[in-house]
Amino acid sequence: MDKNKKHSSHVSPKDFFLHLLSMIALYASAISFTTVVYQLINIWIPDPLEQYFSTDSARATIRNSLSFLIVMFPVYIASAWFLQKSYIKDHSKRNLWVRKWLLYFTLFVTALIIIFTKIALINSLLDGQLTMRFFLQLLTIIFVAASIFGYYFFDLKKYKIE
Repeated sequence: MDKNKKHSSHVSPKDFFLHLLSMIALYASAISFTTVVYQLINIWIPDPLEQYFSTDSARATIRNSLSFLIVMFPVYIASAWFLQKSYIKDHSKRNLWVRKWLLYFTLFVTALIIIFTKIALINSLLDGQLTMRFFLQLLTIIFVAASIFGYYFFDLKKYKIE
């Protein structure tokens, strides 16, 4: 049996939970960042037809999202750093099934987000309801999803992981 194949199928609990922690922290950071930007856009460009919007509510949402972002983004950076150190020490860890599954799941989710965002944009264009606020919020989603997709897509291609 190939030595790399043997190592790539063995996932220690540390490997499993570090990869899982990294992805959960990434998702929480991305959602929190997107929520902060959304609410800032809502405050800066209010919709005059929205009757139930409250800047106090938007500010509370920003506070909650920033709390998540302040904690979860460093967790993501630290877990990614530990994982990178383990990949340098043992290159075969890049081929762990848990890593591949989480990365391909992340690519799948971000691709869906980009696709559905484009559908929402076309739907709004056809309905004639394209506003600056809506456009900026769509750009936020596409920026976050495309950044994550691009980073992990090129990471998989760089190390030829299938």
